[in-house]
Formats: sequence, C-alpha cells, structure tokens
Amino acid sequence: MSTSTAPTMQALVLAAPNGALTPTWLPRPQAAAGQVLVRIHASGVNPLDTKIRAGAAEHAQQSLPAVLGMDLAGVVAEVGQGVSRFKVGDAVYGFTGGIGGLQGSLAQYAAVDARLLAHKPGRLTMRQAAALPLVFITAWEGLVDRANVRSGHKVLVHGGAGGVGHVAVQLARARGAEVFATGTAAQAGYIRSLGATPIDHEVTSVEAYVNAFTDGQGFDIVYDTVGGPVLDASFVAVRRYSGHVVTSLGWGTHKLAPLSFRGATFSGVFTLLPILTGEFREHHGEIMEQATTLAEAGQLVPLLDPTSFTLDTAEAAHALVAEGRARGKVVVSVLP
Repeated sequence: MSTSTAPTMQALVLAAPNGALTPTWLPRPQAAAGQVLVRIHASGVNPLDTKIRAGAAEHAQQSLPAVLGMDLAGVVAEVGQGVSRFKVGDAVYGFTGGIGGLQGSLAQYAAVDARLLAHKPGRLTMRQAAALPLVFITAWEGLVDRANVRSGHKVLVHGGAGGVGHVAVQLARARGAEVFATGTAAQAGYIRSLGATPIDHEVTSVEAYVNAFTDGQGFDIVYDTVGGPVLDASFVAVRRYSGHVVTSLGWGTHKLAPLSFRGATFSGVFTLLPILTGEFREHHGEIMEQATTLAEAGQLVPLLDPTSFTLDTAEAAHALVAEGRARGKVVVSVLP
C-alpha cells in the first residue's frame, strides 16, 4: 500500500514586521485558470521589499505572514486553463506578487496571473531578467504611457544611475531622445556609458544645467525617480508650455506654482496599481514584452550588484538594499 504526499516547496516567510525571513516548507501551488506555475530561478530585491518588511509600506497592502519578492524570472512548470501565450518549458519574467496578498518570489514556485508575464530575453541571464520588471514598468509608464517620449525630445532623468533611473535612461535613448541624467561625480562614468550626459547635482544648480543644456528653455521631459526636493527642482527644469514632469515618488507636499507658471504638465506613476486592483494587468505583460524586444536588440541591460545571494543568504540581500549599499540591482538566485 502506497501513500501519496502533496508536493511542497521551500519559501522564505515573513511572519511579522522587522521579523526574520524564515525558511519554511509550504504546499506547492497549482496553476488556476488564467495562471501559470513558474519554477522560480531568480528573485529581484527592490527597496519596496525592505519597506514592506519593516512595516513601512501601507500602500503595498501586504498582510503578514507573507512571502515577499515582487520580481521573478523562471520557467513555466504548469499552465492553467485558458492560458495560450505560454507553454511548459517557456522562460518567463515579470512583476507578479509580493504585495496585495499575492505570494512573492522568494520561493521555489509561484502560481501567477499569466497576464503579468512575458517571455524572457534570451540575451539576459535569469538574474538579469529578475532585476528588470518593476523598474522597467515604472520607467515605461512614465516615459512612454504618460510623456510619449520620442526622437527630438531632450529628457532629464533624476537619479540616472539608480534602479528606475538607469533603465529610464536606456529606454529614452532607445526611443531616440537626447538624454541627460543627474547623479554624483562617481556615477558620471556609468551614466555616460549609457549614452546620457551626466550632471553632477551636488555642484551644479538647476538654473546652471538648464541654461547649459537647453539654452534656458527647459527639458521636454523630466523624470523624477528621487522625490522630495528633486521633484520641486523638476518643476523649474521643465520646458515652458510643452514640457512634462513625471515622478515615481510624488508622495510629499509640493507647491505646483512653479510648474503652473511654466505652463507645463505633470503625471504620477504608481506601478503597483494593476497588482492591487486586478485591473489592466495585461498591460504589464505587454510592457515586459517591450523590454524583451529592447534587451534582444542590445538596448537594455540592467546593472547588477556583483554579490551573489541564495535563499539561504537572502537576509544579507535585504540588508544590502535597506542600508543603501547596493552597487546595482540585487538579485537572489533561487534555483542553484
């Protein structure tokens, strides 16, 4: 007489704010209708993951206990009813959970909404692919969906060497724009390697770089990925009448008068919304297919922190991000 055991998987579970990421054996999920089961190879770590862990991200609406991790790359292990875009064995990636009550990617498997996924670029490793989804979607929604970036535009990206920023620079360049990016003196070489003109924000005033690079007219698009005073600076760096300011961190209190006095427009990006509401999730998958196209063309390469992490050392990965010591996107390798 034989007995069958339901399949399990290893995951890291956060039970309480500021708690440990505890290795736990959980039932392996199954792909429901509209879902695929992904065997996760790599999990991206974003600053928001560490804020959720610290209990400082109410907007992410993640109740505990939970498996964290928003970005994944892996291979389709099972296809649910009604899914035709993917088949077993396909390499995929996407921003698929870790918020809104959805299981995250610090686990060996996840059953995810197929609309959120795209085919992984063959030119990128699993680690590189897992670094992209959240930051690329954020960059695309700001530059393309809101500001319609195109050839002829002068684009200023604040934080051009950061997670969203370095992707935004590459995206704007791929769409034909002339790109400028703020950063530190130490980041200038990397920003220049992306094809952008670096601006040392620590020594150069807004007025000085607006005059130097736009003859005082302002930039067609300003993408703020930093927030706070940098968003206020964006309002005075944008072109009069036709300029557009976009921010992914517009959470403070700001005076809109400088923007209004320039006759410019403003948009905010909240990348989590389709995950939290269930609405327009297919657009995230569409955006990630655009990322695949750019990556395959050699126009999109994420900057990875060189340190290797596994599920056993994911605590150290979180610490690196939370303490601001990462030298690129941090990724946890789930499948050795």
